[in-house]
Amino acid sequence: MREEPVFKIKTGSLSVLQLHILTTNLSDLKRELSVRLAQTPDFFVSTPIVLELSGIAELEQGLDFVNLVAFMQSHGMCAAGIVGGSVGQREDAIQAGLGIFPDVVVRNPMRRATDDPFSVTGAYVAVAPVAAPLQPELPGFETPAVSQVSSVSAKPMPTMVIDKPVRTGQRIYAEGANLVVLAIVNAGAELIADGDIHVYAPMRGKAIAGAQGNEAARIFVNSMEPELLSIAGCFKVFEDGVPENVSAKPACVHLDGSRLVIQPLNY
Repeated sequence: MREEPVFKIKTGSLSVLQLHILTTNLSDLKRELSVRLAQTPDFFVSTPIVLELSGIAELEQGLDFVNLVAFMQSHGMCAAGIVGGSVGQREDAIQAGLGIFPDVVVRNPMRRATDDPFSVTGAYVAVAPVAAPLQPELPGFETPAVSQVSSVSAKPMPTMVIDKPVRTGQRIYAEGANLVVLAIVNAGAELIADGDIHVYAPMRGKAIAGAQGNEAARIFVNSMEPELLSIAGCFKVFEDGVPENVSAKPACVHLDGSRLVIQPLNY
């Protein structure tokens, strides 16, 4: 009688956060990261993060990955590996125990939005898909068929519906779907969807729509009181609350070029 295998190796496609490194000056990098992390101290805890190095690939200076990874770990961040970078930077990353992700074309790279009352200043972290590399046919290694992903889905996205309150510390991800929440989303909770997000109750946590880079995604909220809003990798932290004309009121959020627009819903 043949025993069942105790493990399988498969390729996969995961959505991960990318930290775009734009300087090799570790002191400056750690200082600015500290400021950003102070705004959302729990947002990145235990979240895998890929270091994106295309911004420093042409520089001769190296980056102290051991020091950077230790700094990230001290703030609860998990550096999973790197993408891009020069040959020397890749070698340094390997020596620091980091993995090497294949270079991919990011459809919606991180950008800075124009600075007006309803726009969002892009952070240095963007949500982007990391495609799995092609693998050889090996015993015990399953390679699923990979289809091309277009910017517009050929059929409507399915919808995940949550009819209970979303608690502090709880994270809900509607992968390949829209997300509808019928109860309160408490502060410290996190909603993520590849499509739109609808919250028909007070929204006091984080809402991340278009997680795979869908710039057409929208966020609809019955009572706008969020800690953070994000669409297609561009996000804003609301330390001092949202604009008064939409605070605790029905509102819609969408991207308009480089601006994240928050509009009141009058109904």
